[in-house]
Amino acid sequence: MGNYWEHQQREPRELNLFLKSPDAVVGPGDTIALPDFTEPWIFMHEAELAVVIKGPAKRVSREDWRSAVFGYTCLIDVSAREEGRRTWKARSWLGKSFDTFAPLGPCIATADEIPEPNDLHVRFWNDGQLRHNYNTDDMEHRVPELIEFLTQFMTLNTGDVIACGTNHEGFGALQDGEVVEIEIERIGRMSLNVVDPLKRTWERGVYMGVDSTNPEAVKRNRPRES
Repeated sequence: MGNYWEHQQREPRELNLFLKSPDAVVGPGDTIALPDFTEPWIFMHEAELAVVIKGPAKRVSREDWRSAVFGYTCLIDVSAREEGRRTWKARSWLGKSFDTFAPLGPCIATADEIPEPNDLHVRFWNDGQLRHNYNTDDMEHRVPELIEFLTQFMTLNTGDVIACGTNHEGFGALQDGEVVEIEIERIGRMSLNVVDPLKRTWERGVYMGVDSTNPEAVKRNRPRES
């Protein structure tokens, strides 16, 4: 989800959530496999802090949020964006749940190692090009609020993961043959390969801020003809 202020002066957005398939999870050194599904014509990376839960956690108040945290790790939320989402009903998040679309790692930093999760530097590279480069102190709904919100609706068990959302600044497309890397301060760095059986190509530009969720901005980067 978009969960960062991104230099905008506005009212806070309402919290929202979605679930990703367990089969979306892969680890360091694995491969992000873009599906041979022709409708979502652009696949994008979202570098995120992930909270690893210590459960069972139910109706946890934001004052008691630390009781529900085992640790933290890095997550790449791979997303089929724009036209792909229009393939399904409104507000569907199926484009985020293809197999391999939730790389996690390289390790879990335990809660005692990170006393303040809302002060961590997040960076992401695509073939050596720095794209995401932000700090979690810009998070709109911070970790205590995320835990309180989610545990009002469902019981979270040990090993469950909350992805904290991304800063849209630095969005870019993924394509065949690339190597991507994510690094979060005090956690570590991991890399993965990208494979696309259809060998689709997109412009290598990135999208900045609110413009990154503007369909007209994404249309400027439709796949190039081979």
